[in-house]
Parts: sequence; structure tokens; C-alpha cells
Amino acid sequence: MLSESRRRGTRVLAGIMLACAVHAQASEPAHSSINLSPGVTTVSQAIYDLHMYTLWVCVAIGVVVFGVMFWSIFAHRKSKGAVASSFHESTSLEIAWTIAPFLILLTFAAPATNTLLSIYDADEAELDVMITGYQWKWKYEYLDQGVAFFSSLSTPRESWDTIGVQQVPPRGENYLLEVDEPLVLPAGKKVRFLVTAADVIHSWWVPQLGVKKDAIPGFINETWTRVERTGTYRGQCAELCGKDHGFMPIVVEVVDEQQFASWLGERRARAEQERVLAAQTLTMDELMQRGEAVYTRSCAACHQPNGEGVPPAFPALKGSAIATGPLEQHLDIVLNGKAGTAMAAFAAQLGHADLAAVITYERNAWGNDTGDMVQPSDVARFEQSE
Repeated sequence: MLSESRRRGTRVLAGIMLACAVHAQASEPAHSSINLSPGVTTVSQAIYDLHMYTLWVCVAIGVVVFGVMFWSIFAHRKSKGAVASSFHESTSLEIAWTIAPFLILLTFAAPATNTLLSIYDADEAELDVMITGYQWKWKYEYLDQGVAFFSSLSTPRESWDTIGVQQVPPRGENYLLEVDEPLVLPAGKKVRFLVTAADVIHSWWVPQLGVKKDAIPGFINETWTRVERTGTYRGQCAELCGKDHGFMPIVVEVVDEQQFASWLGERRARAEQERVLAAQTLTMDELMQRGEAVYTRSCAACHQPNGEGVPPAFPALKGSAIATGPLEQHLDIVLNGKAGTAMAAFAAQLGHADLAAVITYERNAWGNDTGDMVQPSDVARFEQSE
């Protein structure tokens, strides 16, 4: 017959285990916001299942260990007259507590290995997408499809740049998780991502897809996804990559195969329009209008919308020697950047029409008023002369 102290200890241990079981059952229908998400792909579900399996094994071990410990403290307390035993090493016990953790780790190793093999199995992809991280935007290139574009934050600047603003503008549901050009993927197709960076280390992370891959300059990392469910999935750069790291979101739109084919056709047509535009002569109004849009999207984060910059890190363009001086110097720094500074090279980021427009805008906005007009053909000739 159990003693009263042992019966109490047994009831306490049973109560703890019952509470854990009830909590686990109650938490199954709705996933907590502080837990991992099961996501929408087989890989993300496998990662979630591995996480939960490991968690509950650890919980069970913790319940047993702490249950025995608390019961021992309670049942063998000094006030009950318990006397500590005196014994030396036990070879059997040493072997047992060496083998037991090893066996427990083996129960983790098998499912973890299967999950890792799934994560790295990028073979037989039906679509290849090159992802390049820039400060602070993403470039997506659909290899062999003739489509490439940049994806930048589209949340209005006035809603996140609130320094000195007394009344903060209203913020939407997807605050700082909105982009001007989402990555569009076909549902049900295996897509391989080739991930790299042009400047510093970034990390392409979309939790619901179960994808997180570092983008490292000079290296190409590989990962993949297959999303069966259409919808919009959001993520962020998960590597501290500079002053605007928090403004580098990712949006993935998964559509059916027919919609994807239609979208590809529209993107190819747009690329052709850009090539035609690059061969035209634009008016000052056209250059200024287009240049302002390009500047807001690509330059205002550092040089500010009013062109006054944040000296000394980000010099002003208003009245600057670059924006009002020789045109060749202005072209050189915009196209090739400036080593040792945050000034990136935009030759690979913008087309000839956009480059011509933004340089024209910088030379005529904020009172610079140089009257200079830069045409796409001027940008092409400058590149050829280098």
C-alpha cells in the first residue's frame, strides 16, 4: 500500500501530465501567433511537424524528470525523517544515462534528416527564378523566360517616415509588407530559387512557404518551393543589411497556370515597351514625371524626397556639385556608384529610360534648374564609352 506522501506525489504528477495533454489538445485547432506556422507547402508542414514532435518529446522528458525530482524532494524531506543514502558509483546507472539520451537523439535524427533532404531537393524544377538582394530591394529574373524586374516597398513613405510628425498617417493592414512588383508563381509547379546578392548579405524569407535562404555576394544558394494553394504570401529580409533593412519586404503571389501564362505575356510586352521607349527622344515633362517616380522609388530613402539628404552619410542633391556640375560626373556616379559609400551602382538596376529620367529630374528639381535634358541614347553612349 502506498504511503500518503507517495499518493500525493502521484496525484501531482498525474495532474501535471493531464494539464499538458489538455493544453496540447486545445491548441491543435488554432495555432498560436508565438508558434511556428504550418505554412502552405509540404516542406513548411514537415518543418512544423518536426518542431512540434521535438517540442512534445522535450515536454514529456521535462515532465518525467521534474516530476520525479519534485516527488523525491517532497517524499524524502527531512521533516519526514528521511536519511540520505550513502553509495558509490553505479556502472549500470552510468551506462543507462548515457544510452538513454543517445536513443532520444536518434528519435530526433531520423525525421530531421528526412526534412533536411526535402529542403535541399531542388532537382527537376519546372521553373527557375534568380533572386538577387540589393539595398533595399529584390530583383527577380525568370530564367529562360525573358522577364526580370525589381520589387520595392510600396507603403507610402509618409506613413513610415514619421520623425517629427505629430499625427501619424493611417497604416494599412499590410503595413511595410507591400511591394510594387510581387513575385508571381504558378500553383502546383516546382520552382527553384537561385539566391544571391549584389552588395551585402541579405536573406530571402517567406515563412508560409517554409523558405529562408541567405543571399551572399559572390555565391549562389539554392532552394525551392511548390505551392498548391493560390494566394498571397508575405515575408521580409531576415538579415540585418543596412539602415533600411526593415523596409525590404517580400510578396509572393501564387496564381493558377493560366493566369501565370497571361502574366508572363504581359511582362514580356512591358519589357518590349521599355526597349522601344529607350530608343525614343522624350520631352522635358516626360523626363521629369518619370524621373520623379524613379527617384521616389529608388533614391529618396537616402537622399530624402526634398533632395536634402542626411549629411554626412547621405549627401544632399539640392544645390550639390554632382547635380549641378558636369553631366559626365553625374552619369558616372549614378551608373557606377561610389566605392566605400552607400551609393549603389544603378546601371544594372534601372533601364536607360529610367536612368535618363532620374538624372534629368535631379538636375532640375529643388531649384537646381540646370535645364539639362538626358535622353536614353545619352546613357547608352556613356556606357559604351566606358
